[in-house]
Amino acid sequence: MTAAAPARDRARTARRSLLAWLAACAVGGGLALLAAGRVWVTLGTAGSPAGAGAGSLTGNDLVAWLTPAALAALAAVLAVLAARGVARRVTSVVVALLGLAVAAGAWDGTRGGAIAAAAGHMTGAVTAAGHISVESRAWAWPVLAAAGGLVLAGAGAAAAVLSPRWPGMSSRYERGTGRAETGGAGRVKDADRAMWDAIDEGDDPTVR
Repeated sequence: MTAAAPARDRARTARRSLLAWLAACAVGGGLALLAAGRVWVTLGTAGSPAGAGAGSLTGNDLVAWLTPAALAALAAVLAVLAARGVARRVTSVVVALLGLAVAAGAWDGTRGGAIAAAAGHMTGAVTAAGHISVESRAWAWPVLAAAGGLVLAGAGAAAAVLSPRWPGMSSRYERGTGRAETGGAGRVKDADRAMWDAIDEGDDPTVR
């Protein structure tokens, strides 16, 4: 086994860890965005026949910043890839905080106050038949939104610890460029040194 083998193994492990992290972030963000656009609450009107609903409320209706927080978290995930050093750790913490914000928003969207406030802004929320009431709730969507937020929060916390080992977006290109530039400069320096050595020894390189 060569001396470079352990380094290659570490690089391979770091890439696998990064890919797993990206997959977790995609799943968490996707769950939150999917759930936020679904109907969480179906409204009815007091005194009206069953099924004569007054409307429905999605997660975004109940918590206006649910989707923006999820999108911001995904944008911060990309920023983690582009950042380095302390900036990468800080951005990872931002991902975690935005994930917690998504989870908190999902919880807040299930509360009666949020439902009443969102219903109060709907056209025809109060009709001649009486006040609106909650006819049914789809608990699966807020649970999925909260799960997505928690996945993002956990991924952000993991990145704050593991991200210094991960390659960046341009690290491979920069390393290759550096080697090419160093190699070219080294060859030029070697040629110049050989020419001056030949002149010192009395050999005229222009003759050749």
